[in-house]
Amino acid sequence: MSDKIKAFCGRMCAGSCGVLVTLDQGKVAKVEGDPDCPLNLGTLCPKGLAIPELLYHPNRLLYPLKRVGNKGEGKWQRISWSEALTSISDRLKSFKQQFGGESILLMLGAPKGLELAFTQRFANVFGIPNVISSGDVCHMPRDQAATFTFGGPSFPDFDHPPRCLIVWGSNPQTTHEGAISAPRFRPAYTKGTKFIVIDPRKTALVSRADIWLKPRPGSDGLLALGMLKVIIDKKLYDAEFVAKWTIGLDQLQAHLKNYSLEQIERLTWVPKAQIEQVAETFATIKPAAIHWGNALDQTSNSFQNCRAISILRAITGNLDIPGGDILAEMPSLMRPGDFMQVRTFPRSQEKMLGNNFKVATRSLVTPGQAAIRAILEQKPHPVKAAMIMGTNPLLSYGDARQSYEAFRNLEFLVVSELFLTPTAELADIVLPVATNFEFDEIGHYGVRLGFVVPRPKIVEPPGECWSDIKIINELAKKLEIGEYFWDDEREAVDLILKPSGMSFDQFSKSGILYADKTYYKHEEGGFRTPSHKVEIYSSKLKEMGYEPLPVFVDPPETPFGSAELYEKYPLVLTNNKNPYFFHSTGRGIARLRRLSPEPVAELNPQTAAKLGIKDGDWIYIETPRGRIKQKLKINEALDARVIFAAFGWWFPEKPASELHGWQESNLNILTTSDPRDPALGSPNLRGGLCRVYKAD
Repeated sequence: MSDKIKAFCGRMCAGSCGVLVTLDQGKVAKVEGDPDCPLNLGTLCPKGLAIPELLYHPNRLLYPLKRVGNKGEGKWQRISWSEALTSISDRLKSFKQQFGGESILLMLGAPKGLELAFTQRFANVFGIPNVISSGDVCHMPRDQAATFTFGGPSFPDFDHPPRCLIVWGSNPQTTHEGAISAPRFRPAYTKGTKFIVIDPRKTALVSRADIWLKPRPGSDGLLALGMLKVIIDKKLYDAEFVAKWTIGLDQLQAHLKNYSLEQIERLTWVPKAQIEQVAETFATIKPAAIHWGNALDQTSNSFQNCRAISILRAITGNLDIPGGDILAEMPSLMRPGDFMQVRTFPRSQEKMLGNNFKVATRSLVTPGQAAIRAILEQKPHPVKAAMIMGTNPLLSYGDARQSYEAFRNLEFLVVSELFLTPTAELADIVLPVATNFEFDEIGHYGVRLGFVVPRPKIVEPPGECWSDIKIINELAKKLEIGEYFWDDEREAVDLILKPSGMSFDQFSKSGILYADKTYYKHEEGGFRTPSHKVEIYSSKLKEMGYEPLPVFVDPPETPFGSAELYEKYPLVLTNNKNPYFFHSTGRGIARLRRLSPEPVAELNPQTAAKLGIKDGDWIYIETPRGRIKQKLKINEALDARVIFAAFGWWFPEKPASELHGWQESNLNILTTSDPRDPALGSPNLRGGLCRVYKAD
């Protein structure tokens, strides 16, 4: 007999889709979208539909493993959890005693549940200053730019659909950026919202767009400056809001005299007339909003790009109003900083790697590239050990060969994983983790989305799999800091929920917990900035040593950064998200691999013809750091100067001794770790230069 249970997804991507889970004899037999859930209205992506195959995959890790051969040789011995935790705790104690807590790194991927909050708590209590997350290339540039400009993140108000909506660097039809899925846009479709899409690739939303801009990948900040120039020069800004609630418009106006629209047209590849059209449309149709995406986070201009776009929201008077960009709030939960014990155990910023990236440091995040460089150079202090959870840096970090060398040379590496990934193959100890529906947790705690969801345990995890939060909780006990943790990590979930007045069991039955949604909050207490106004000119940034107004600097490996490099590498390289995988995950799930069997690169047909290659050919894509092999797909809508390559590709079916083909099609073999965004340490992962030719 089968049962159907309401639940929420969340570990297959960054979304929180409502799902109906069919159980058959205690096992998950089917997962489908929940039509009653307002977050996804019954739709579910291929990743969510494939959850049963993930849960019961024959290659899933089931027991702790210890390496018995050389790194990357693929020889493992099963050990007990007791032995694993004892070994890990002994090594961490030893390294901390000899070299300090700064000799240990804690590395995480995209936040999926409570693991980031638990890890930050663990780091603070045990005295580890460096927690590395994906924040510098995912969400933090946008969040921090908004915070410095008007006090915190914002998102479009879909309850009162904007009359004009810019979708910038995001493809909501296939990704859930900020947990906003395609169905959330439906009210805007029916209410006749004017759509503007800014994306170098023709996404599904372009078919609904009134205007489509195709900027040169990586030039978004310059485009935003052009739009600001049009709005200010033509006095299209909301004069009343600007006069009462902003500071710095005069400085910005003077600053923008350094840029001409003709220059911006040349550098962005967007015609001047289109820049003017979009600026005028966005400024004159109210309410209006901007839905922005992860593409904006992945350049060495990420912070200032997002500052310029944040200012666009503000000067048009579209902040904190119905149908505009509403200021994100947290539901009634324990404050994340209190849970993380930030005040009780303040972190030493002096010992944080990459502390010259001051905006990242204030968010308690160490940029990944700063950590990799510290391992390689053993500067500014020795780095001996790392624990990696929920990430595969050999595929996800820029300049992948640097990551490979770093992990090869690290004295002690622990990886918590579902499968033996290329990164896990370099570990000394591998820990098997629980996943969807196998433990109790909360979705998106600590992230300002305006809501959180319960993710209750539905089935038992297989073998001896533990959740990431249980691993941290039990390791804390071994390290004799258990007094700051719990007999059972499940108690922490109830603690987080306590301000809501609900236990986790009650929360699981009630569904989504929303924050109070109000408008015009700034009219009562101002904005959450030092001046309580929107800070177009940021004195705080100037005080920290950063440009107080948005600027744009072309990195060397771009068409306008180095004429010599551009002659040798004449194509602009970027990438897009594959709808069938979440970053580097899922390549071993047969259902998903059938939908996307090979790494595909997209190129304009005229460019392909000039290069003597055709649709379906295998091609080499080469940069100064090396070359990879991908399969060509012709895309007539692309600019002839651009190539879109596939991200996150490795091959679980290939031998462990080859690290599952981690170099063959891995986009990050091509990317560089320098230059980096001065505020956040974001590397330039989009808009670099490459050349393409037919593979042997």
